[in-house]
Amino acid sequence: MATMESSAASIEPDRTATGIRKIIHVDMDAFFASVEQRDDPSLRGLPVAVGGSSGRGVVAAASYEARKFGVRSAMPSARAVQLCPDLIFRKPRFDVYKGVSQQIRAVFLHFTPHVEPLSLDEAYLDVTDDVRGIGSATRIAELIRQRIRAETGLTASAGVSYNKFLAKIASDQNKPDGLCVIRPGEGAAFVASLPVRRFHGIGPRGAEKMARLGIETGADLRVKDLAFLRANFGSSADYLYRAARAIDLRQVKADRPRKSVGGERTFERDISAGAALRETLERIIEIVWERIERSGAKGRSVTLKMKFNDFTPCTRAKSLPRPIVGKGEFAALSRELLDAQLPLPKPIRLMGLTLSALEGEEPDESDAHAATPVLQAELPF
Repeated sequence: MATMESSAASIEPDRTATGIRKIIHVDMDAFFASVEQRDDPSLRGLPVAVGGSSGRGVVAAASYEARKFGVRSAMPSARAVQLCPDLIFRKPRFDVYKGVSQQIRAVFLHFTPHVEPLSLDEAYLDVTDDVRGIGSATRIAELIRQRIRAETGLTASAGVSYNKFLAKIASDQNKPDGLCVIRPGEGAAFVASLPVRRFHGIGPRGAEKMARLGIETGADLRVKDLAFLRANFGSSADYLYRAARAIDLRQVKADRPRKSVGGERTFERDISAGAALRETLERIIEIVWERIERSGAKGRSVTLKMKFNDFTPCTRAKSLPRPIVGKGEFAALSRELLDAQLPLPKPIRLMGLTLSALEGEEPDESDAHAATPVLQAELPF
């Protein structure tokens, strides 16, 4: 279990007169692939990928044995086989994964009603209010991991901290089957030591741009003022400014309504040719539709997102008066959006698709980064 030594003075506005929030981020380890290895013992210790193995198939999840070869989720299956010729593919079993996810959710709810799921295999928990009288957020995280293993046969990694940004980073720190705690007073120093690539939302190309600007670590990012960040990173500037200071005032929202379902890819090389763009779009359609099916979402709007090689964004959307019916209609709308933009004025470095205007969607009236009240009960880390 990794922790940080207490740091010197830092800007940590999550501290208030009423106490400090205790947030746990739990992330299952290679969830889909681990379920397949659990249910078929002959797969244990072998490189496994969940997804389509032919044609335009993509990897939905990869075991840690496969990741050693460079196999990653959202990778074309053909490329995954090139990297790992012995890769074993299994078709997704989303009903099984949903069932296991429900078991995991029940474990979370045993310890706190404040659970914000992010997907089938990860969630934020606010355990500031110690409903079980356990006495320590770290101990709660340990007990959660123990119960998940006992009840599902799977491992989970967890991060414990005083805000969501830090807890999510911490959960990835000691994967797989690890626990990391970032205590109050340690956040700024922890973030300062991280490569900026570890910050959520900063991809390979974003990290390359930062490197050209002399930004390699959280410490490098922190010395840049807001004017500099806005000039170079536009709408992401405020997030980067806060993240470099370990600031995140978002509240854990139980059963937070999903606003959209989507996915995007950042390319190793910029692309501009129509054939390459269409091929990439087809892969993204496959990935996003799998997510839509997993979530059970039904929506009326499809949004195509592209980012040009100079980081200029381009977003186009198409809506229907009724929910989109099936993968075929979702794919057709996506292709229409791309075709309407061809030929592109310049190459793109990123493409994504999103389904929105979901059934049952309710407006979120709170600013994601506005100050939120702290639960009154004090719980040590």
